[in-house]
Amino acid sequence: MHKIINDLVQLQELMVARSQQVASMPDARLTQLEEAIRTLFQSLPPEVALRFKRIEERNPLAIVPVANGICSACGMALPVSLVHDIHAADRLHQCPNCARLLYYRATYARRILKPAARRGTAPKVSIERFSSEELMIPQLASAGRDDVIRELCMKMEVEGFVDNGSRLFEEALKREAIVSTAVDYSLAFPHVRGVEGGGLTLALGLHSKGLKFGGPSRLLTKIIFFMVIPTAASAFYLKLLAGLTRTFEKEENRKKLIEADTPEKLWKTLVKLTKNTIL
Repeated sequence: MHKIINDLVQLQELMVARSQQVASMPDARLTQLEEAIRTLFQSLPPEVALRFKRIEERNPLAIVPVANGICSACGMALPVSLVHDIHAADRLHQCPNCARLLYYRATYARRILKPAARRGTAPKVSIERFSSEELMIPQLASAGRDDVIRELCMKMEVEGFVDNGSRLFEEALKREAIVSTAVDYSLAFPHVRGVEGGGLTLALGLHSKGLKFGGPSRLLTKIIFFMVIPTAASAFYLKLLAGLTRTFEKEENRKKLIEADTPEKLWKTLVKLTKNTIL
């Protein structure tokens, strides 16, 4: 059963990666990804494949982790006996509330919940809901893809947004191994899903010279958005991804972003450029 659960999680990751590719590169060729999804789906026991498909048709995510005894998709607190059974993985279990398949994940990075804003503070809008000046790096120090991702992960830990930057980095590389998150227009969107404990969070790093990120384009990647995504925000993430792509497919917007040479300028430029595309 452990193998079946792992295959289901991997199948879902491939399907989410396909959706992400469509959101950021509508014209991208997905032949290899489609073939990997088809092969893995056909390898499942027929009754499990049918069960997964029926749930997936109703919900964007069909299998989700249990986080601190809670279904990470719908937020329902699960009976202790059910959590123990999910941990044992003797068979497939479903959430009593949302009917998604559940699995136990031993170790993972967690999002640290920031204190609520004081009364009288203007509510955050647009991109401000998901990031801050603290997470802006106008000139990344690293030269390679993996080191850049590590730098962004550790920035999130140092600034108190996640509890384990090293673990986050490991998960980000696993995601890159499925298919590169680099897209056209010198953009890349490395990320980790299933980081519970708070909301979707975005860090931004620039590399003025550009680096090879492994995407389909021969262009070097210069603008790297790194995101941690709680399970419940997986569907919204695709809208955010599409909005960022629409904003920075325009050369003049990319130029304005790259010209920002301090965290303050980078943050103000990002907020200004996305006010009409990230709602």
